[in-house]
Formats: sequence, C-alpha cells, structure tokens
Amino acid sequence: MNKTLLKSVREYKKQSILAPILVILEVLMEVLIPMEMANIIDIGMTSGDLHYIIQRGVILVVMAMLSLFFGISAGNMAAVAGAGYAKNLRHDIFYKVQEFSFKNIDHFATSGLVTRMTTDITNIQMAYMMSIRLLARAPIMIVLSWVMTLKYSVKVALLFLIVIPLLGGTLIFIAKKAHPHFIKVFDEYDILNNSVQENVNASRVVKAFVREDYEIDKFHGISKYVYTLFTKAEKIVAWNSPVMQFTMYVVILLLVAIGGTGIIHGTMGTGELTSIIVYALQIIGSLMMVTFVFVMIMIAEASTDRITEVLEEVPEMQDKADAVTEVKDGEIIFDHVNFSYAGEGGNLSLKDVDLHIRSGQTIGIIGGTGSAKSTLVQLIPRLYDVTEGCVKVGGIDVRDYNLEALRDQVSMVLQKNVLFTGTIYDNIRWGDENASDEEVQRMCKLAQADGFVNEFPAGYNTQIVQGGNNVSGGQKQRLCIARALLKKPKILILDDSTSAVDTKTDALIRKAFREEIPNTTKIIIAQRVSSIEDADQIIVLDDGKIMGVGTSEELLKTNDIYREVYESQVKGGEDDE
Repeated sequence: MNKTLLKSVREYKKQSILAPILVILEVLMEVLIPMEMANIIDIGMTSGDLHYIIQRGVILVVMAMLSLFFGISAGNMAAVAGAGYAKNLRHDIFYKVQEFSFKNIDHFATSGLVTRMTTDITNIQMAYMMSIRLLARAPIMIVLSWVMTLKYSVKVALLFLIVIPLLGGTLIFIAKKAHPHFIKVFDEYDILNNSVQENVNASRVVKAFVREDYEIDKFHGISKYVYTLFTKAEKIVAWNSPVMQFTMYVVILLLVAIGGTGIIHGTMGTGELTSIIVYALQIIGSLMMVTFVFVMIMIAEASTDRITEVLEEVPEMQDKADAVTEVKDGEIIFDHVNFSYAGEGGNLSLKDVDLHIRSGQTIGIIGGTGSAKSTLVQLIPRLYDVTEGCVKVGGIDVRDYNLEALRDQVSMVLQKNVLFTGTIYDNIRWGDENASDEEVQRMCKLAQADGFVNEFPAGYNTQIVQGGNNVSGGQKQRLCIARALLKKPKILILDDSTSAVDTKTDALIRKAFREEIPNTTKIIIAQRVSSIEDADQIIVLDDGKIMGVGTSEELLKTNDIYREVYESQVKGGEDDE
C-alpha cells in the first residue's frame, strides 16, 4: 500500500493498530501451548503426577481460551479496518471524480472508473485486512516457534534455518511468476465491464437489429480471455500446496529421525518431540500464510496503481483564492478563442472565434456535423478551458469565477439528455433542490412537459427508471429543459435539445422563453432552421470557424451555407406539401 492510499485509513487507524497487537498475543498463546503439552507428557505422565497434569491442563485450557479470544478480536478488528478502509477509498475516489473536468474524465473510461470502485477496491480491502492480520502473525510465529525449537534441539533449529529460506524463496518465486497474469486480468475487466455497460445501455438497439448473437459472442470472447488469464495464474499458484505438503512431510520425517534418535539415547523426551513437530507445522503454515498474503498483495498492487492514478489526477480546473462568486449578467464574449481537446499543439476544434453576445439575446447556432457547435457552448460554463484567447461572462474571464457560482448561472441542456432514477419531481429539482411543487410544475409548463406528465397515473410522482427509458426522447428533452429552467439562470444553453419534439411544441417552448425569461441569454443549437429563425442573431459554424453572424434575413443574403440549409429545409418542405 502506498502513502496516497493509506491516507484513506483515517478513523480506522485504531482498529488497524489493535488487530496486529491482538494477533501477536494470539501467537504467543499458540507458541506456549505446545510447551505445556510437552511438560504434561514428559513430567506429569512420566512421573504419574495427576495433580501436576490437572494443574498444567487448566493452564493449557486458559491459554487456548485466551488464544481463541485474541484471534476472534483480531479478526473483528481487521474486518472493521478493512471494510472501513474500502469505504473511505470509495468515498475519496467518488469525491475526486466530482472535481474532474470533462478533460480529466476523458482520461478514464466509465467502465474503468467502475472497475476501480468495485473490483480494485475489493482486492485492496482483502490485501489490507490480511496484511494487518497475517503479516503480523506469520513472522512472529516463525521467530517464536524457531526460538522454542532451539530450546529443545539445536539440530532441529539448524534444519529450520535451511528449510525456512529455501521454502520461502520457492513460494515467493511461484507468486512472482503468477503476478503478471493477475495484472493483465484487471485491464481486461475494464473491457469486460465496458462491453456489459454498452450492451445494457443499448439493449433496444441490439434487439432492434437482432444482434443478440453477435453481442453474446463478443462478450464470450472477452470473458474467455479473462478466464484464460485467471487459469494461467491459478495453475502457477496451485504449486504452492504440493510444494508445502512435500516440504512438510520431508521435515516431519527428518524430525522423527532426529527425535527418535534423541529419545533412544535419552537426550529428548516424547513430549518434546511432539512439541517440535507442532512448531514445525506452525512454521510451515506461517510460510504458507506469507506466500498467500504475498500473492494477494501482488494482485492488489495492480489495483493500487490504478486507484492511485485516479486519486493523484490533478483536476484541470481549480478555483482561484480570490475567485469571483457573482455573475453580473448574461453577456458573453469570445475573444479570439482557439481550442483543442489535446491542448497546445493539438488539432484545433475552434479557430479564432471572436464573438459578442449581449445579455438577454436569443442566439441560434447552426452548422454541419462536426462543425464544433457543442464545443463552442461547452466553453461558456467552463466544461473545458480555452487553448488560446479567453471567454468572458458578465465581463469577467470564466477562469476567474468560482466554478460552482459560474455553473449555477449557466444552465445547460446537453445534447445527450440524462434523467436519473427517481420521481419526476426528484429529477426536475436537480435545478433547485428546495423548489416547491408549484415551481416545478410551472417550469414544466414553460417546457411544454406539464401535459404529458399529468397523463401519467402518478403524475409528477411517476418513477423514472435508470436512463429515463420509460419516457420518449421528446419527453426526456422537455423534462431536461424544465430542470434547466428551474435554476433561473442568467444564461440558458440548449444543445440540440428540441430535436425530438415536433415543430409546434418547439415553437411553444421558444414563445415561453421570450415571454417568461426575457432577461436570460438563450443560446439554441439546432439542425432545424425553424428552431432558430426568429433568433436575435444566428451564428453559422463550419469546421470550427464562424462563417457568418446575423439575422435570418441578413444571412439569406450574405451567407451561402445558411442559404443552402434554409432552402433545403424550407423549400424542400414546401415541395413535399
């Protein structure tokens, strides 16, 4: 475990410290028990002293009970520490991801983040729990058992000095051979999870195109590869047990030979030989534990690197100490903006964008696929930072604002609409968690959502399933618009957010905007000319450049791109009629 991850132990330090202390006490009892057994056999039974046998027997029972108590207590402490550590790690990763900009999130696939918060953290939890128990237990057990063996027989103690490093080295070698295969598995887990997530999210498309067999074959291929990697690793690790068993039997045979000779010559008692055999089993068992923990730590090492990568990722956007916390109005200025998703030196998605939008204006943006319409508006709430130039809102560079304050005043309905599990009330209140039922309903009326919501049996208490799959695309868009309006923003951005509604509903939404939020700057990205025809200004984008700015009438006279789109839609519609 590295220092970055160990910071997450926090309030579970007490349990993390107590667990190994209790384990040491447990080991101490287990090491003393064979010595008492030897005394009972060699002194009590040999002399026929029943009083001595009972006395030592009582001590033996007390030691066994103490060992049981210390062992159970250590297990409980380790379980609490491990589970608490895992809980804190999940908390820290989740909170860290909330700080990420879109650029940071782009570094990690969604499936990769899910794997890190589930499988990887489980691996670390198990390794941590075993480390604070077994890594404390095994070395102490080996040392104390060897010291007790030395008390009875120097020859046997010397034998262990040969066996311990030889067996330990062999087991560690086996573990290291398996390690690379375990590392590969976690990368494949990301791919496996991504395949499952993609298939579930797109289940309707899969069924519509009857591609179930293809998806099953794809999943089977990835799953089989994960199985192959795990099988290779487990086959290597499987050598642990036979090597241990072989070593144990060889050691016991040698002990019997040495001990038997000692008993014949009267230099060793039967009880002492019994104790030495128990100590041998304790030493070999402890070596097995060390190897097992070593394998777990190596598996967790790959998980540790993956989680550390997330925790040490520096959020691209940081609030300044003197960040501005109030947005004056909805004025927007693009001052010779260049932008590349790859940063400086990358291919530019936006090129020398120079633009001035006055507060309260309605702005339409139109352009072909890939013309960077969404990229342009994502710079306003600072979802990405400009590569060159600056974007100003309310006369202040967006980089000088407190991020929360800025995004509170820039309400954005993204191209891909997302609803969350919960009621319609719950989803709309993402815009304002303290909004009353009446405010929610009013915003739904403005977004032309009130009508269909009231048709549901439960109305606004209707449960939205994961992903909003129990409402249509147009209904989802209108609910997302209502959610954005509830924030009462100074700037409202609709990124092609009315594409799934009919033209009449689209017109009613725009009419509500004009009448109800006249002072809010409204930016509407659309593919339909009719959605932006009445805007104060229309911006024509092509290949990341502004090719024209003006009203619909002005652009029809001066801009070939706009005229072509307008004629293909308006005149094409008339021909159809």
